[in-house]
Amino acid sequence: MKTNKYIILGLTLVASMLSVNCSDDSSDNSTDFSGTFVQQDQMGRPAINTVFVASGTPKDQFNGTIPSQMGANFQASFEARLLALNPGYTTNALGLDATTFTTVLATDVLNLSTSGTTTFFDGTNVLTGRRLNDDVIDVELLLLFGGPTGGDNAGLTSDHVDANDKPFLTSFPYLAESW
Repeated sequence: MKTNKYIILGLTLVASMLSVNCSDDSSDNSTDFSGTFVQQDQMGRPAINTVFVASGTPKDQFNGTIPSQMGANFQASFEARLLALNPGYTTNALGLDATTFTTVLATDVLNLSTSGTTTFFDGTNVLTGRRLNDDVIDVELLLLFGGPTGGDNAGLTSDHVDANDKPFLTSFPYLAESW
C-alpha cells in the first residue's frame, strides 16, 4: 500500500511538472515605454516638500514639476516660508542669503560630485552627493536655523536622532537590514 502512495505521489509530481506551461518569450528583452509617464515624487533633499510647499498647494504639484521649472515655480513661496519659520534669518552656514538659499532648495535634486568627497554637508563639502550615514535632517535644520555660524537657535538645529537604528552593510546594497 505504501508503494502505491509513493507511485501516485511520483506520478502526480511528474504530471504537474509536465503541465507547467513556459512561454518562449525569453528572447524578447524589450520594455514597453509607450504611453504617458508622470513623475510622482521628488526626494533629492528629504523634507523639503514637507516643510516648504505652502499650505493649500498640493504636494503633487511640487512632486510633478520637472527640476528645470522648480525654481521659477516655487522659489518665492519657499522664501516666504523660510522667513515665516525663521524671521531672523540673514545668512546660513553656507553664507547663503534667503533668496539664494531658497533658490537652491526649490530645485529639489541631489547634486553629485563625480570627483572628490561625496557628502550632503560635512562642514567643508556641501551638497556633493549623499552618503547613507549623512544626517540630512540635522544639516537642513542647521542651514535653516543655525545662522551664519551654525550656532544660532541651538534647540532648533538638530532632531537628536544621531544614528540609524541598525548598522549599514559594508557591501552592496549597503542599506541596513530590515527589522
